Amino acid sequence: MQITPSFSLPDEELHFEFVRASGPGGQNVNKVATAVQLRFDVRASPSLTEEVKSRLMRLAGKRLTAEGVLVIEAKRYRSQEQNRAEAELRLAELIRRALTAPKKRRVTRPSAGARAKRLEEKRRRGEVKRQRVKPGVSEE
Repeated sequence: MQITPSFSLPDEELHFEFVRASGPGGQNVNKVATAVQLRFDVRASPSLTEEVKSRLMRLAGKRLTAEGVLVIEAKRYRSQEQNRAEAELRLAELIRRALTAPKKRRVTRPSAGARAKRLEEKRRRGEVKRQRVKPGVSEE
């Protein structure tokens, strides 16, 4: 399965299970297993680096089992082929997001103008609050 132009996942790492889907489909829904459960063992995958695996496991959230298997369920369509394609598409998108490393935050300092603006705003707020004091009450 092609994820990006430079990265692909071998089909042997993907396991499909077809189950009966709920929802529309008439009598067909009771007879044909059209829903797809795509299982991908993230921890045991030789195709992914440890860094990508950890990002993928974080992105997977509740779709990840305790054993480290990512389960994607697709049951939108009435045909197995369309549901299978959708499950593969969702897995590819998840892996694509995990492949891109997050940008490192560069430590910056506020500019002199920003500091001056902040202090001026604080002075203005303080002045507004000082003017709320009842007449006759002395300032200390």
